[in-house]
Amino acid sequence: MDEIIRAISGDGNVSISVISSRELTERARVIHGASPVVTAALGRTLAAASIIGSALKKPGASLTVRIDGGGPAGCILVVSDDGGNVRGYVQHPEADLPKKSNGKLDVGGVVGASGMLSVIRDFGEKGPYTGATRLVSGEIAEDFAAYFAASEQVPTACAFGVLVDRDRSVLAAGGYLVQLLPGATDDAVGAVEKNVAATGAATGCLADGGAPALLESVMAGFSPRILERRRVGYRCTCSRERFLAAVLSLDKCELDDMREKGERIEVCCQFCEAVYHFETSEIAQPGGG
Repeated sequence: MDEIIRAISGDGNVSISVISSRELTERARVIHGASPVVTAALGRTLAAASIIGSALKKPGASLTVRIDGGGPAGCILVVSDDGGNVRGYVQHPEADLPKKSNGKLDVGGVVGASGMLSVIRDFGEKGPYTGATRLVSGEIAEDFAAYFAASEQVPTACAFGVLVDRDRSVLAAGGYLVQLLPGATDDAVGAVEKNVAATGAATGCLADGGAPALLESVMAGFSPRILERRRVGYRCTCSRERFLAAVLSLDKCELDDMREKGERIEVCCQFCEAVYHFETSEIAQPGGG
């Protein structure tokens, strides 16, 4: 079961959000036919976006994460709704690299580290709020930690991981985001660092006991109080009506060319690979009439 658990320490000085996202990461892998290393990169980004998106606290709000590090995978784009449900796209899902010398997938290599991480929050009013930082390593978790430190001045520790099986399927995925709130002491900082080191790879806890086990490990000694638990999933919002509206919004010359050719129009959703067909008659007049 994919879920987010949000909790706070007993003294109210440390907050944590933990996500288990194996199912939604596996669905993304299948949709895009991603290589193992791209699955790991996309899965980590989906987990991070889901956690951040689920904290928007306004119905209808959305969050968009864009990572473009100049690596073989190209641009990674993930969108989350206010419930933490996500959808994602990778420019080159087939990109692949040899494993690193320690046997781990080279996520930083396939993503690259010469570009930017952008986080866009859209609350449906005025303009969206955008924060951006340069990538640190392309490993995703380190880049989000740097984003929170630079753009939001919030001390943050986070880890996101994806464990891929030999048949390329996802065995475990998810991670956590820990933030120190005003009032956190140096002792609290040291305890968090100790717990993070003892926990190791997030996927180990997730594979053994899901999100609750990961929460218990990272917050050991903090008497965490659970504030919220919610189910999340991979959810695309595309529809035939939306794509028809997009087609009709094209430049007049392009529409005239389509009408003259009289060819059936095919449009594919980049997030879920759904294919929509439109007959020439549907764009014969403005509004599809």
